[in-house]
Amino acid sequence: RARHTGPPDGGWGWMIVAGCFLVTICTRAVTRCISIFFVEFQAYFGQDYARTAWIHSIVDCATMLCAPLGSLISNHVSCQVGIMLGGLLASTGLILGSFATSLEHLYLSLGILTGLGFALCYSPAIAMVGKYFNKRKALAYGIAMSGSGIGTFILAPVVQLLIEQFSWRGALLILGGFVLNLCVCGALMRPISLKEDCKTAPEFLEKDCVPETEKQDLKRMFICSPLFKLWPRECLCYCSWKEYDFLLMPGFMVLAVSVLFMAYGCSPLFVYLVPYALSVGVSHHQAAFLMSILGVIDIIGNITFGWLTDRRCLKKHRYFCYLFAVGMDGLCCLFLPVLQSFPLLVPFSFTFGYFDGAYVTLIPVMTADVVGTSLLSSALGVVYFLHAIPYLVSPPVAGWLVDTTGSYTASFLLCGFSMIFSSALLCFARLAKKIKRTHLRSLTGNTALKQHIWTNGAIAYSVTAELDQKDVEFLAVDTNSFSSR
Repeated sequence: RARHTGPPDGGWGWMIVAGCFLVTICTRAVTRCISIFFVEFQAYFGQDYARTAWIHSIVDCATMLCAPLGSLISNHVSCQVGIMLGGLLASTGLILGSFATSLEHLYLSLGILTGLGFALCYSPAIAMVGKYFNKRKALAYGIAMSGSGIGTFILAPVVQLLIEQFSWRGALLILGGFVLNLCVCGALMRPISLKEDCKTAPEFLEKDCVPETEKQDLKRMFICSPLFKLWPRECLCYCSWKEYDFLLMPGFMVLAVSVLFMAYGCSPLFVYLVPYALSVGVSHHQAAFLMSILGVIDIIGNITFGWLTDRRCLKKHRYFCYLFAVGMDGLCCLFLPVLQSFPLLVPFSFTFGYFDGAYVTLIPVMTADVVGTSLLSSALGVVYFLHAIPYLVSPPVAGWLVDTTGSYTASFLLCGFSMIFSSALLCFARLAKKIKRTHLRSLTGNTALKQHIWTNGAIAYSVTAELDQKDVEFLAVDTNSFSSR
């Protein structure tokens, strides 16, 4: 395990980026390409839209629902072990799915088992990039997350060709072998120990993860008590609790609620873009090509947005870049029902794909800005966990709306408004925070309020708690003179 005082911003970190790039191809791109099987599954099993859509929903839901499990294994066992185990599970699920005789069989194999395998790989790989990069974090994430777009661009036509040549069973079997490459990705994930990490009991007691008032009691318990031999378990429990301390942060709570609406809006489009294109007269190859276009532009969005938000002029405005990208994707969904030909659907794929890649790149960056690098793995596990219920519910709900209304309009409008609400929520939260900060500055600028101070020994306390350094020094001198009298 390499030990560094801070993220190296290079070196083996670029191999970590390459490994994460392959992980996103084998997980997110493969999940997107399952939508190409949608028509095949529907025709083979003779089921409606809603029941068939559960396959894609369960894969996405299991991937996100079990993301905290992937973070837990990565934090307390090994990132390499977790990703390799996930690769084996995902491959097994795809191979078993190729022998399915019912939709329920696909729910268990292609849905739950493959989704669980993807969960053990996805969030730990993304968190490793955050540990190796700081100054060029957004660019590194842009390159790593572009695997989803590149994979979609390459796999969409390949999967369509495999289905035509070997049927959907043969295509799933080949994808199962391809996903085994996750084991190779896991081997690249060399662990790194940063100064801020807290792993062992002696370091644990010396670092900031334990309040100063509790350090002496913990040391006394570990050294003087006959339970001294049990300190690793006590330390592990305390550290495990501290790993999720960010859940009470107001900034993270707002981000979490926003993610719920964003995830609900983005998922159905990847399931229903191909069926919608086919319903308006687009050929099978052109429909698959739309997914390829979306994937290519997704790559451009990943890398260019990552590079742009690392620039000094935009680095402080990543928050607004993220909510702008989410809002634009929502607008794209609102306009989709009026686009009923291939020439009109191509610009949609360009626009939606670009902004999808943009905000996907910024999700881990935003999370790191809110909770810090040391808690990034656990926080990403929670963020992706929050994707689970929307991913599970939204495609079947959209399918039910299609079955009920006979068109895709209601489904796409609901997705668009959901993503716009997600963006608006973040915008209002930032405005409220800015107004509150301005109000506090106006209060602390009032000299009369600075006089509401009381002392406790040598420590001076203020109601506003934002006195400048000169005020603190003045109070310390004034307190000493008062005590001498």
